[in-house]
Amino acid sequence: MDRRVIVFGASGVIGKAAVRLFATTGWETIGVSRRDPSIPGATHLALDLADGDACRRVLDSVGPVSHVVFAAMQEAPGLVAGWRDEALMATNLGLLRHAVDPLLDRGDDVHHVSLLQGSKAYGVHIDHVPIPLREHTPRHDHANFYFLQEDHLRARQRDRSFGLTILRPQVVYGDSLGSPMNLIPAIGAYGAIRRDQGLPLAFPGGAPHVTEAVDADLLARLLAWAAGTPEARDRTFNVANGDVFGWPYVWPAIADTLGMEVGEPAPMRLAAAMTAEAERWAAIVDRHGLRSPRSLAAFVGDSFAYADLLFGYGVEHPRLPALTSTIELRHAGFAECCDTEDMFRRWLRRLQDERLLPPAR
Repeated sequence: MDRRVIVFGASGVIGKAAVRLFATTGWETIGVSRRDPSIPGATHLALDLADGDACRRVLDSVGPVSHVVFAAMQEAPGLVAGWRDEALMATNLGLLRHAVDPLLDRGDDVHHVSLLQGSKAYGVHIDHVPIPLREHTPRHDHANFYFLQEDHLRARQRDRSFGLTILRPQVVYGDSLGSPMNLIPAIGAYGAIRRDQGLPLAFPGGAPHVTEAVDADLLARLLAWAAGTPEARDRTFNVANGDVFGWPYVWPAIADTLGMEVGEPAPMRLAAAMTAEAERWAAIVDRHGLRSPRSLAAFVGDSFAYADLLFGYGVEHPRLPALTSTIELRHAGFAECCDTEDMFRRWLRRLQDERLLPPAR
């Protein structure tokens, strides 16, 4: 019972990595999502968190759980406009309540909850922000579903004894498919399409800028650490790999992993340009006998729009970067790090090895 974890959002970039890590390290693991991530050793519950009645009925039957990871969210098409949509914020609060409240209402079985936020908690999508972003800064005055979810859990702590850890990762990269915000499939599909066209891997974004990344497997190890570490209880931590990078400087490693040459920069809005290549993608899947969906949208989700944002398409003069301080996390005892260039190689190779992308050669 003390090592029984339930992960909400189990098919997403964070949730999938978390389920895989917990299931292979001695935890009884339950993954909850509409799509089955097919993780060996884990039990999957197919559940739509928007359906409160179904959630309470199903979750009442799972028995006691000791730890909760909430990594589910709903995004709007095109992503960015939805980040200020208060109706969507209310929807995301509802997802959390439908997931967590049935578990908390049963008593004090839940020892710990991990909640995922992000750097938008600091208002990076609204305004200039300090460098670096620090957890102890006052809450930025803007509407955000992160705050609605956090406030709900803190209110529930008043009548329950669970610990709460809030993690704020920078952009997370992993192997989930069809996610709204995972660039690995988007980069892989873009490369496969360019290669099929007989073209080199041209960077499609804007001016060079400095940014950070988070490896999904690193974040999963952090979630396991937070679940069993007293120093993580009732704390908020920024999360990043530990280095910084610029897209033009990791692009050669990405091209090499995909078996391609680097081309001259060719700015393009991927959300539009790649949609026009849906039939080509289906032909690539068939020709190489891939296990990937023939539907490009099912493979990438809304991540081409996310790529346009992160690559800086149309941005000629980037503003100061949003860089996080991870000193709090290191002082608390979690000091793992990850080379971001190696991370890109590893995730793309994993998709190749699993026959989700064409082989490099």
